[in-house]
Amino acid sequence: MSDLQILLISIGVALIVVVLLYNTWQDWRARRSMRQSLPEAGHDVLMRDAGPRREPGLWQAGRPAADDGAEPDPVCEAVIDVALAHPVAGESLAEALRSIGRVGKKPVRVFVEREGGGHRTEALPGESYVSLQLAVVLANRSGPLTAIEWSNLWTLAQNLAERFEGLIEAPDQDVVLRQAAELDARCAAMDAQVGLILQLARPRPVPEIIRSAAEAGFVQSRGQWAWMAENGMPRFALQIEAAEGEPAHRVDLVLDVPNSLPDDQAFSRMVTVGRDLAARLEAHVLDDQGRTFQDSSSPAIDRQISALYDQLDQAGFLAGTERAARVFS
Repeated sequence: MSDLQILLISIGVALIVVVLLYNTWQDWRARRSMRQSLPEAGHDVLMRDAGPRREPGLWQAGRPAADDGAEPDPVCEAVIDVALAHPVAGESLAEALRSIGRVGKKPVRVFVEREGGGHRTEALPGESYVSLQLAVVLANRSGPLTAIEWSNLWTLAQNLAERFEGLIEAPDQDVVLRQAAELDARCAAMDAQVGLILQLARPRPVPEIIRSAAEAGFVQSRGQWAWMAENGMPRFALQIEAAEGEPAHRVDLVLDVPNSLPDDQAFSRMVTVGRDLAARLEAHVLDDQGRTFQDSSSPAIDRQISALYDQLDQAGFLAGTERAARVFS
């Protein structure tokens, strides 16, 4: 082998060594760069920004966790508070409250306070509660709250207090009954129901009347057939008086002023619909005294009803609201 060949082989080997060293250096730089860009050992990048793990709960897919937000209405309800000695599980409290809904002719609402704060209108499983309130309406169309009704509410509260080691706090009975009488007198002056009678020329089966009413635009709402406003509230209702299985001789349209949508032409609207339904049923339109109705009287009645709407609003019982329904029912 000549000297030239030996030299060329040496140069080739040297070049190979240089390339290998260069590749090794490049690989080391890449690895160092990757270590600097990745998080510390033991930290999973797939869990970045993830919050603490939450176990699935029974009520997560059902009721919202937010409080109901409802509270007793001091304007028209009397309240008995029961502070519980120890937090009570929602399951136990719900079972104890299940039968509470009315005393005499007055509805009762229940409010519960959660452990840690927040109120609900019912006790839910999976939560604990530290107090509750029983709120009874002071007056409605059955009259003012009576001493017997208030006593019945007291008994319910005492039973709950004994069962859950609670402490009762409530206003004096004389004060409650006086407030009830005052509310009843005030609301009685603003209560009104205005009606029209559709006297049928011949008796008709109730299903036939209902069918004609539906064709005229009445819809079933809250257990009654009603003519609805654009917001889904009833303007006036249809009533049929007939024994079960017997035909009806008349149909009544009733405008319940405190429980209807305020409207400057509330009565005129009912007259227009009543005329249409009367034509479908071959009926005569009468006023609520049984006399032939004259359409010319509609504007005056509209003004009277509109004035009642204003009075209700000024007294804090805006027609069509939950508060008005609570008292005028």
